Amino acid sequence: MNFENIFWDPVSPEVLCDQRAAYDRMRRRCPVAWSELMGWSLFRHADVMRVLLDHKTFSNAVSQHLSVPNGMDPPEHTPYRRIIEPYFSPERMEAFAPVCRTIAVKLVQGLSESGDVECVGELARPFAVRAQCAFLGWPASLHKMLARWTLRNHAATLAQDRKALSEIAREFEGMVDDLLEAREDAAPEADLTSRLMRERVWKRVLSNEEVASILRNWTVGEIGTISASVGILAQYLAAHPALQNKLRKHPELIPPAIEEILRLHGPLVANRRITTRPVEIGGHKIKAGERVTLMWISANRDESVFDAPDSFRLDRDPSKNLLWGAGVHVCPGAPLARLELRIFLEELLARSRSIELPADRPSTLAVYPASGFSSLPLRVR
Repeated sequence: MNFENIFWDPVSPEVLCDQRAAYDRMRRRCPVAWSELMGWSLFRHADVMRVLLDHKTFSNAVSQHLSVPNGMDPPEHTPYRRIIEPYFSPERMEAFAPVCRTIAVKLVQGLSESGDVECVGELARPFAVRAQCAFLGWPASLHKMLARWTLRNHAATLAQDRKALSEIAREFEGMVDDLLEAREDAAPEADLTSRLMRERVWKRVLSNEEVASILRNWTVGEIGTISASVGILAQYLAAHPALQNKLRKHPELIPPAIEEILRLHGPLVANRRITTRPVEIGGHKIKAGERVTLMWISANRDESVFDAPDSFRLDRDPSKNLLWGAGVHVCPGAPLARLELRIFLEELLARSRSIELPADRPSTLAVYPASGFSSLPLRVR
């Protein structure tokens, strides 16, 4: 196959210096492109939606490791998904909200008197790790280890170091094994992890490997997404003081503002699928067994769906926003992520007069497979 006219390099310096701008160019110039790293990349909203709604042609079973339920398709996916969804019910979110708020308050109140803060390392990542541990019922002693583990996982993914990724996965499974062993005699109501390890599928209790896979998916997804999202939200508000002040006066607008800001600068770059049969997309014939990558950031900035996509607007159709995906694999943890981000912004805005970007300390954009910022100096007063 001649890839000359459709080839792109997702980790070239030109792309990594500004992923959003690069994806916008690809969507307009070559909306279905090919690379060694990603296989076929889809940049248009319509093409991404087509894949999301056709799980029979585009399979989620892309990982070499057990991935419950993300790496499964119906019917195998269905009973695991049925187990997971109740953990993110409105009742559970309501019960977790005060815990989450305490974490946010302590972090915001702990800012230095000068107000200078490196948002990613001092606010975003600590909030994501602490909130996730609290939600799962894990001890505070794991905070630093999980933060380091997340960074190592990101670096290994960027380097496509399969050996390192396998070692990192085994390390996480070992940590989970210790957590499960400590809960063997605990009551099911002790915490979320204790309840999860007693769930049943196919008329049997979940195996330790299955529990570890579920917890790994939750932890990697939640910590990475929340950390990136907090940075993106803080940077946008610092760059738009009028919106910042509007949200302080009208906190009821915080939830739709979060969705729109994260549409503009998505915290998730991409997601993978594999074709189960030959298919044609954008005039390109794709064989069975080929990799397909959904470019979330690009799809959510598609001008054919979002008028003036670079503009912040609160009147957009929320059903078009693919921030949390769509179809049978729509993110089950979206209610938790929305809760955490809303509470964090409420406390940050309520406990500050202004959030600014210091002119003498520029921010640094994150690079694939991450999005958002790798460093973000702020001045919070």
